[in-house]
Amino acid sequence: MGENAPLMVSVSGIRGIVGRSLTVPVLVRYAAAFGRFVGPGAVVVGRDARPSGPWVFDTIAGALCGVGASVIDVGAVPTPAVQVAVVEHKAVGGIVISASHNPAPWNALKLLEARGTFLDADASRRYLAGVDADGPWVTHEALGRVTRADDAIDVQIRLALAHPALAKSRWPRAPKVVVDGCRSVGGLATPRALRTLGCEVIELDCTPDGAFTRGLEPTPENLGALGRAVVEAGADFGVAHDPDADRCALVGPDGVPFGEEATLALAVQVVLLRKKGPVVTNLSTSRVIEDLAEAAGVPCIRTAVGEAHVVAGMRKAGAVIGGEGNGGVIAPEAHLGRDGTVAAVLACQAWADAGGDLGAAVRKLPRYVMMKRKLDGVLDWPARAAEVERLFQDYATDRTDGLRFARDRAWLHVRPSGTEPIVRLIAEAPDAPTAEALLARAQQAFTA
Repeated sequence: MGENAPLMVSVSGIRGIVGRSLTVPVLVRYAAAFGRFVGPGAVVVGRDARPSGPWVFDTIAGALCGVGASVIDVGAVPTPAVQVAVVEHKAVGGIVISASHNPAPWNALKLLEARGTFLDADASRRYLAGVDADGPWVTHEALGRVTRADDAIDVQIRLALAHPALAKSRWPRAPKVVVDGCRSVGGLATPRALRTLGCEVIELDCTPDGAFTRGLEPTPENLGALGRAVVEAGADFGVAHDPDADRCALVGPDGVPFGEEATLALAVQVVLLRKKGPVVTNLSTSRVIEDLAEAAGVPCIRTAVGEAHVVAGMRKAGAVIGGEGNGGVIAPEAHLGRDGTVAAVLACQAWADAGGDLGAAVRKLPRYVMMKRKLDGVLDWPARAAEVERLFQDYATDRTDGLRFARDRAWLHVRPSGTEPIVRLIAEAPDAPTAEALLARAQQAFTA
């Protein structure tokens, strides 16, 4: 993801490197098109804490006002806070300014419809079809205005703590939790929510100044400081977010990360223990979710990768819980969006359900080995995809999103990323040699 990386346009938003692929003309074009797409009314805009956020906000706010939209500025807040603010303020849409896990030079526009959820595939196609059209700009008497609203995080926390799976009266005691806010907006919501819940909270990098001190994805290799803080504090567990705090990863009392996949698995377990219903996740998420659904006697439905796809699947199925294995929990009884604070709250309940031992809860989950690879510079995806499919012709094939092959409780997912100029390979199996063999077979298609 070098300085000349292209603008990435997908159902996950419009992402680019500030001053390179993400410039003032680009921002104006996409923001103005969105204002025209959603029509008359207010657009909620919020951002994460990366330093380019205020500049991006000023640019797109001007474009939105220039096409007659009003702008409700909710400031630096988690992505889920922007989502709930769209509903709270009865806005016609919303824009989240965040490149999520992409490095600091990147930023992005992530687009919300009036229900506070990201544009689905059909809406994205219709919106993008109008981006290059020469739409009208309004005259001075019809210009939109920017107003400020400071209640977004309050609403997000209220919805998280109202989730019916919470049963605090049965907790053995108040847990001690370390929260790693990634020097961004996760430090604004999750510590407050957990303290309100009665937890003892220790903050790590919760000042939202965008001066990132670790890799931005909450993956095990980036959580060393959190692990040390958990051990030093004698905490029950740790919570880590990405820069826009829609994801959550967990660290055990021994300082060892559980891995992102455990977050959704624990949330699914907590919810299904209390309410039966369909579970929806994406094609790249661990088979653990299927096993938990099967044990509860409910269906597990898989969708293409991306929050918008999972949410669409959840709506269609009437799911009681869903999300993505990267630590993105979607609990519809809070709201239909990935929410790291909701995930942290449900982790507290999982801790309580396990008698005050979150590690014990994780150890009881079905065990698989997941391995991942990233391939840069793949320019001829169709030809490579055909070769991958030939190599796996003896597997059940799903072409919903890239290629997914499954057989004997093992699977491989190969797809071009929608957020980075790479191809992702993810394999999972009951043992490491089988997962490694799946990756090795797939990589043959990219080395010929």
